[in-house]
Amino acid sequence: MTDWTNAQQTAARTARWAVTMTKVRIARFIAKTKWQLVTFVGPAGGESVGIVDMMAVRKNHAPCEPPGKRGDVFEIILIQVKGGSAAFPSTDEIKRLRHVGRTYRAKAILLGQWKRGSEVRFFRLRKNGPFPSRRDYWTELTSLADVFH
Repeated sequence: MTDWTNAQQTAARTARWAVTMTKVRIARFIAKTKWQLVTFVGPAGGESVGIVDMMAVRKNHAPCEPPGKRGDVFEIILIQVKGGSAAFPSTDEIKRLRHVGRTYRAKAILLGQWKRGSEVRFFRLRKNGPFPSRRDYWTELTSLADVFH
């Protein structure tokens, strides 16, 4: 018989660690840049509702269209985090991520995947589809510099 309470607590703990480890890995890299990292947590410190778990944001200092001025516009990277044995996002989750990305004109949509005992792996959501499997929607990043430049 499955102990659902224990399973739920383990999953919540893994999710918190996955977010923490993702945050640490990104923070190490963006310490040299002007990106700010925002995490979204629920009232009890666990997962918050919504498809986006984290967001990286910085001011875009390129000239923009009037009436805006340089520095008025933001660059945004959306990040979803999966921990433990969680599967890649479903096609419904991918549709939601793309919708949010279009709404905020995100520069990129990333997936941070953490398993205990290993470093966080990062994947970037590909622009075109459909693809044969959920995994095929994502391209693994060899360096965070590919996105945070």
